[in-house]
Amino acid sequence: MMMTWLKEFKEFALRGNRVDLAIGIIIGGVFSKAVNSLVTDVIMPLIGLLLGGADFSALSLKLHLPESAAAPVAVKYGIFVNTLVDLLILSSVIFIVIKGMNRLYEKRSKASCTRECPECLMTIPIQAKNVDIAL
Repeated sequence: MMMTWLKEFKEFALRGNRVDLAIGIIIGGVFSKAVNSLVTDVIMPLIGLLLGGADFSALSLKLHLPESAAAPVAVKYGIFVNTLVDLLILSSVIFIVIKGMNRLYEKRSKASCTRECPECLMTIPIQAKNVDIAL
C-alpha cells in the first residue's frame, strides 16, 4: 500500500510540466524579492534624494475624526508608490522576456517549416515538390 502510494507520488511529481511549474514559481519568487529590494533599497532612495530627501516608504496621510477618541488612521501611500514602481519593473521585465522567447519560438518554428528551393533558391514550405515561377 505505502509502496504503491510512493510510486504514484514519484510519477506525479516527476512529470515535466509540474517540475517546470515548480521551478518557475521558485525562480519567480526569488526574482520578485530581488526586484523589490532594487526598488526599495536603490531606486526609491535615489528618487527621494533627487526630490529633496523624501523617504517614500514613510509618506503617509493621517486621517482622524475631530470629535473621536479613536487613534488616527494612516494611509501609507508611500509604500503603495514603492509597490507600483515594483510592479512596473516586474511587468516590464516579464514583457521583455516573453517577447524574446516568442521571437526565438517563431524563428524555430519558421525554420522547421521551410527550406531553400534548389532550383530558384527561394524559401519554400518543406512539403513543396515543384515550384512554378511566372517571370
